[in-house]
Amino acid sequence: MAVAEPARGAVTGSPVPHRAEGMAASVLAPDCQRIVSVLESEAGRDGMRCQQLAAALGLEVVPAKVEGRRSTAKRLVERGWALQVRPGVSTPLAVPAG
Repeated sequence: MAVAEPARGAVTGSPVPHRAEGMAASVLAPDCQRIVSVLESEAGRDGMRCQQLAAALGLEVVPAKVEGRRSTAKRLVERGWALQVRPGVSTPLAVPAG
């Protein structure tokens, strides 16, 4: 009798998958999910610099923390989970009109 493997969700340190239509942010690692959530919040809709993103995540705004968020934000942009509207400024995928 074969035993089914338990379903595994994304864990911290997981690679960021390329976004395909219909994919939910729940496939992302927890840190990436938090960044997407902040970008989708009212504070992130107009775009956030990495320093603002680190502060919104409750992190100390020091170079090590900011650069870590910059790296993750770039990966999210490259793989279709966020947009870069200006150099260093990320927004959620769907920016409301107005």
